[in-house]
Amino acid sequence: QVQLVESGGGLVQAGGSLRLSCAASGSIFSINAMGWYRQAPGKQRELVAVFNSGGSTNYADSVKGRFTISRDNAKNTVYLQMNSLKPEDTAVYYCNANLKTTAAPWVMRIYWGQGTQVTVSS
Repeated sequence: QVQLVESGGGLVQAGGSLRLSCAASGSIFSINAMGWYRQAPGKQRELVAVFNSGGSTNYADSVKGRFTISRDNAKNTVYLQMNSLKPEDTAVYYCNANLKTTAAPWVMRIYWGQGTQVTVSS
């Protein structure tokens, strides 16, 4: 069984910073991709930043230059440093991982964390 546990959300004023963490644990064989999505009220879930297979990164245009994704492979953990936050960044942020488990290393599965609320006040 695999779990993604997020932490670091909260309430911050516009222009402030937050750092999110997501740790993957359990019977992990390998991680192909891992990153962050967000969903604001009344909107669809959207990609924020992700490490793709091979280690390249993708960012949403709206966060480029403000957010930075990083990772600690030894800990199966990804981080999202969010600077210069704006009210429009308010959303529930979800960790996502495409990975293989030790029980079925030939199958790629998608896992989601429970989400962490980020609220940016103006």
